[in-house]
Amino acid sequence: MVRRPRVAGTVRTLRQAVARFRGARESVALVPTMGALHEGHLSLVRVARRRSKRVVVSIFVNPAQFAPNEDLSSYPRTFDADLAALAKEKADLVWAPASVATMYPDGFSTRITPGGPALVGLEDAYRPHFFAGVATVVAKLLIQCLPDIVMFGEKDYQQLKVVTRMAHDLDLPVRVIGVPTVREPDGLAMSSRNVYLSPQERAAAPTLFRVLEDCSRKIAGGAPIASVMADGREAITRAGFQLDYLEARHAETLEPVASMTDGPVRLLVAARLGRTRLIDNVGVSLPARP
Repeated sequence: MVRRPRVAGTVRTLRQAVARFRGARESVALVPTMGALHEGHLSLVRVARRRSKRVVVSIFVNPAQFAPNEDLSSYPRTFDADLAALAKEKADLVWAPASVATMYPDGFSTRITPGGPALVGLEDAYRPHFFAGVATVVAKLLIQCLPDIVMFGEKDYQQLKVVTRMAHDLDLPVRVIGVPTVREPDGLAMSSRNVYLSPQERAAAPTLFRVLEDCSRKIAGGAPIASVMADGREAITRAGFQLDYLEARHAETLEPVASMTDGPVRLLVAARLGRTRLIDNVGVSLPARP
């Protein structure tokens, strides 16, 4: 029988467990999640397992990153299934705050307001509340757990860069590691929100990745970024999406780029299909020189 990981419901029990790992001189990795775990999350756990002796997975649906009109109440919650999946991956500890008040007790009044990659007109333009909520909860998780490394998926690329910048700026003693996006066989990036897609929407959803890949190839081949992005936006809209953005940005700063000479390029997209908002991104790789 597979042993389920221990669950800590309070900061005190979390710190006691981590202290035991530290007492045995064992390295610790943290994988922050909001639960409803899928193969993308589990890939983070596997990378964490390869890089550290102990793996802590947090499961907390963070209300601070949801706007009033977003899906906090309906966000999928599958705690028992999550524990079973984490048992198979041999996670050592699950940090699952017993209630929202465990993370945000009465009188809680401190909030991190990130800048830099959090203010570049991508997700922040459409979800202005989001990165303050993410930065605040991630800072708390890192302080509570004090891991050596923390894993984030590249699917939420702007989030990865915001957290990396925050950890650097605040001198947090942790290394932020980005893990490549895990995709369905047809290319759709795995996401807990994919369950909202109707069968017809699910069939159309991989268009985002196909357009990103096509744009990446054209830019790598020397086509002008501006015209490639314009064609990509038209293709996404024509496929039935309500497009929020399709942008070419510097892969580290997320500032706009005009050509490949401006630095490494990342293409990022966000679009709605029915009631589901999808995001994705790919890098642009120059052809290898002979």
